[in-house]
Amino acid sequence: MEQLTIVQTIAVWVLPVLFAVTMHEVAHGFAAYLLGDKTAFIQGRLSLNPAKHIDPVGTIVVPALLMLVSGGRFVFGWAKPVPVITRYFKKPRRDMILVAIAGPLANFLMMFIWAAIAKLGIFLKLTGLDWALAVVYMGSAGIMINALLMVFNLLPLPPLDGGHILMGLLPARAAEMLRRIEPYGFFILLILIATRLLTVITMPALVFLQWLVSICLGLH
Repeated sequence: MEQLTIVQTIAVWVLPVLFAVTMHEVAHGFAAYLLGDKTAFIQGRLSLNPAKHIDPVGTIVVPALLMLVSGGRFVFGWAKPVPVITRYFKKPRRDMILVAIAGPLANFLMMFIWAAIAKLGIFLKLTGLDWALAVVYMGSAGIMINALLMVFNLLPLPPLDGGHILMGLLPARAAEMLRRIEPYGFFILLILIATRLLTVITMPALVFLQWLVSICLGLH
């Protein structure tokens, strides 16, 4: 991304970020719908229209600031969480695990879609189409943001998806103890980011995922 100006970098990242956070939340809502909770459907949150899911801070301000600060090397964001009401589930603990997994799984699949787009861009660039370089950059951005969202959300800390998965797997008493951490989860994340421990924790998984995608689609 070093070859791009700030304006070009923002243009390259806009679609990947919007689709990553949108598909993540839609996947949660769709999984809940299949398991009996139609709340997200009734509220119109199963739409692929990003406007239905945009969080002014998480989808616009935070990614934009990160792009400016990192020069496009690191971008992260989030959307408005879809509503999930567990009382509609037949097996609340099991079904909540499935709903929580759906979001990161959507990002995992999106990595391969964006990798295919990047590979298409490489092919088009070899044919002499200079504008295809933007497609390559956008595909690369899509791989990165979806890998980040997947790994970040799988951290075993409520209110992240990994925290909900862990609560569903733990015995009731231990799950309740973990649930009490949820109000402080955001502040714990800030500490992890400020001390760069989050990078240390997530980097091995991010490197592995990007290697996996590159190998599967021949991008290495």
